[in-house]
Amino acid sequence: MAERNREGLLAAAEEFARWKHQHQFRRDGVTPYFTHPKAVMTILKDEFGVTDVDTLAAGLLHDTIEDTATDYDEVSERFGARVADTVACLTKDKRLPEARRERDYFAQLSRAPLAARLCKIADSLHNVRDSDKSHRPKAAKKAKKLLRLYKGTRGLERPMALLRAELQK
Repeated sequence: MAERNREGLLAAAEEFARWKHQHQFRRDGVTPYFTHPKAVMTILKDEFGVTDVDTLAAGLLHDTIEDTATDYDEVSERFGARVADTVACLTKDKRLPEARRERDYFAQLSRAPLAARLCKIADSLHNVRDSDKSHRPKAAKKAKKLLRLYKGTRGLERPMALLRAELQK
């Protein structure tokens, strides 16, 4: 993608995610779901210091394949293979039984490139922060699993420290 189009990519990803999630809500049934991918992108940019536009776009799009009528090809055509590959790494295979789906998903995350790992930690961090008392234990359990999975991974020191600090609150 031409350099002049890089900033346009982020705006297009935001618009696409807002459109794809337009009829979805967070657990409270009131908050538009789009607030979550937007928060993930903001965490990546403002707290993790990510400047790579493809990674930021993937943060905005991280739930589109899994939770909307969007497939890999559509993401790839609109935003490029690198963004689509990152989003695919963050997508569970809903065709599998739940136990196997979770096991395969964490195996997939263990092999994921740095961009996908950053997105996943930002996703988890926002889920912990946004959870009410009844859902926080589940979000915290998943976050702790990520901390174990990515322990010692170079390039994730700050994101991991922020996630650990959030869990200690």
